[in-house]
Amino acid sequence: MGTEKVLKTLQDAGEPMKAGEIAEASGLDKKDVEKAMKELKATGQIVSPKRCYWAPGN
Repeated sequence: MGTEKVLKTLQDAGEPMKAGEIAEASGLDKKDVEKAMKELKATGQIVSPKRCYWAPGN
């Protein structure tokens, strides 16, 4: 599913990204990215180091 692709995109970037940037880099639709991010946030796999930016969790 998209969660793996979103997480891999963030890991490969090496810096925090916005949802739109993740969508562009991964080739996924922004709505799919946002849905995947919601799941990743709930499990602590991604964190927000600053407002609207996301990075892989610890």
